[in-house]
Amino acid sequence: MSLVLCSTGAVIGTPNGRDHTIMKSIFPKLNCDGYEFMMYDTWYGKIDTITEFINENEFNIPVMHFDKKIGELISHFAKGELSEAIRRFEKNCDIASKIGAKRAVLHLWGGLDSDRDFSHNINAYSELRAIADAYGIELLIENIVCNNSSPMQRLVELYEKYPSISFIFDTKMAQFHQELELIYDEKYREIVKRIKHFHINDYNGGYKEWQKFKTLHIKEGVVDFERFFKFIKDIGYDGAFTVEGTSFNKDGIIDTVSLNRDFEYIKNHI
Repeated sequence: MSLVLCSTGAVIGTPNGRDHTIMKSIFPKLNCDGYEFMMYDTWYGKIDTITEFINENEFNIPVMHFDKKIGELISHFAKGELSEAIRRFEKNCDIASKIGAKRAVLHLWGGLDSDRDFSHNINAYSELRAIADAYGIELLIENIVCNNSSPMQRLVELYEKYPSISFIFDTKMAQFHQELELIYDEKYREIVKRIKHFHINDYNGGYKEWQKFKTLHIKEGVVDFERFFKFIKDIGYDGAFTVEGTSFNKDGIIDTVSLNRDFEYIKNHI
């Protein structure tokens, strides 16, 4: 049976001081099956405290979202930055193994440099994959936004070089590039077969409208989730889903009602 997870990034953010202890008070109020742990680049100095906190509370975290800075470092590709990206990646693998996560979400590119020199990102994948494999972690590459090409095209290029690659597909990222329709196209069937996890988020804008890039809850935007979930059923997908909809306001107050509504919607459609 598919798991419906909540991203810790949906409830922990800058407005509430990225306070990891929020998990203890908020998680009991959420009707999900577990969590996708989001690693912030400001947390390295207290990661032992955080991992101990997670394990003491026995949170179910089958998936970890690695530090987004890793992809930015690979994309920028200045002197020493690839080494730093690999160092951070291995540290994230170690964290994942300590909290029991068996899958890792990675932004393989990112930042202003994004997919500018994509050959660097393609080549870096093989080394990152080898490290993840050594830790017993399945590495999932996400269809994040691109500044030069498009996410689906980048997934195709990665698949062509690494046919055993695994992907995580984000509905918001796809809609932002007007590419959600592509997963229904037979042309991309091999890419869809490599999708092992979905991020379920809405988007309320047109093609690459950056001012509307906020991660929304289901039915707050233009994504056709009825069609999407029908397709998911039709292809027999039985993997996991993560809700990432931003659920804290400027004062750090967390909206559990919208999150639970998302979980219920997904569970009613799978």
